[in-house]
Amino acid sequence: MWELRSASFWRAIFAEFFATLFYVFFGLGASLRWAPGPLHVLQVALAFGLALATLVQTVGHISGAHVNPAVTFAFLVGSQMSLLRAFCYMAAQLLGAVAGAAVLYSVTPPAVRGNLALNTLHPGVSVGQATTVEIFLTLQFVLCIFATYDERRNGRLGSVALAVGFSLTLGHLFGMYYTGAGMNPARSFAPAILTRNFTNHWVYWVGPIIGGGLGSLLYDFLLFPRLKSVSERLSILKGARPSDANGQAEGTGEPVELKTQAL
Repeated sequence: MWELRSASFWRAIFAEFFATLFYVFFGLGASLRWAPGPLHVLQVALAFGLALATLVQTVGHISGAHVNPAVTFAFLVGSQMSLLRAFCYMAAQLLGAVAGAAVLYSVTPPAVRGNLALNTLHPGVSVGQATTVEIFLTLQFVLCIFATYDERRNGRLGSVALAVGFSLTLGHLFGMYYTGAGMNPARSFAPAILTRNFTNHWVYWVGPIIGGGLGSLLYDFLLFPRLKSVSERLSILKGARPSDANGQAEGTGEPVELKTQAL
């Protein structure tokens, strides 16, 4: 529980709230229909991707810029953060998402709000198919995050922020035709709360959470294994002090992976 007394811990929590608020505000805002006709998928995909890239650059060195409960769950599965930090991150993300959607709702004319870009299944897509799509979308996204954030990687190429943003854009370019491309339970939760529409909402939790967990297991245990003992992993999950657990940044209480500079 020592993390609760750490200033860097609370800065990270606020960063997740702040970042998710802006992510939802700009992403959902770019998804609204201001004129008759079909919605431009490329516009929405780029909006979400650029929003996340901007936020990774802005708060990546503070909290890791998860901005997504599925990503936080993936880091938890990989024993790269404590249970307490993961819980607080997810709470901050959900609150930030609802706040961002609420601000968007308040500044948007009623005729344009619609369902506030609520994620819905495309006609003809079953819940099983939709869940599978969400799993694959989030799987590739989490793999990209783990690979680009990995401090063990030598000769890192290009920008971490852009790599993560493009991965999210890729998921939207494909997934919008099937499920609206949730990939983020907080993003899906916010408009569902404000519109009180939870039809098939569970798909946008189960799919990304499974995809995130699989991505973590695939990268951390198969593709590029982290050589940590069971006791070390348990120590990190319990939130041991930095001086008592390997893999945490000295004096900050933030896992090394979360301190990666998103440049």
